[in-house]
Amino acid sequence: MGNGLSDQTPILSSLQPFQSFHIVTLGLDCAGKTTVLYRLQFNELVNTALTKGFNTEKSKVTVGKPKTDTFHFKDVGGQEKLRPLCTDGIAFVVDSVNVERMEEVRSELHKITKRSEVLVLTTANKQDLRSSVSLFLSEKFLAVWELSSSTPWHLQPTCAILGDGLKT
Repeated sequence: MGNGLSDQTPILSSLQPFQSFHIVTLGLDCAGKTTVLYRLQFNELVNTALTKGFNTEKSKVTVGKPKTDTFHFKDVGGQEKLRPLCTDGIAFVVDSVNVERMEEVRSELHKITKRSEVLVLTTANKQDLRSSVSLFLSEKFLAVWELSSSTPWHLQPTCAILGDGLKT
């Protein structure tokens, strides 16, 4: 599967065939984690409030042409002590408008991946806004090339409100 940017094969279609995946949705507060979760679950915009604790959702996702897998998502609220639980992968949501916090985002992403060797999908969210950072700058700010070689990653531009970049 290899590490890379969104111009490559979508990350979900390159997963090994399993029936059920456990994914933890992480990121700093107000990055759009819950909006991403509910866009994947319901394929529509759901008004959300700040998450206290975590949300869980079970979603069937089409992976490839004939195959549908079940994904169990845990949306962990807030920013403190971001840590993966027992999981097959991490969906790390980044607010690509909030440049002032990119150093903090990078630090958290690197801490998480040092403790766990799981698949990491990083979404550069809010790409519909003019002030959002490009995918190239997001990659640079996050220093994803410095992640462990045993951590497969993919950086995906998204807009959770519209659903852009979240379809497989």
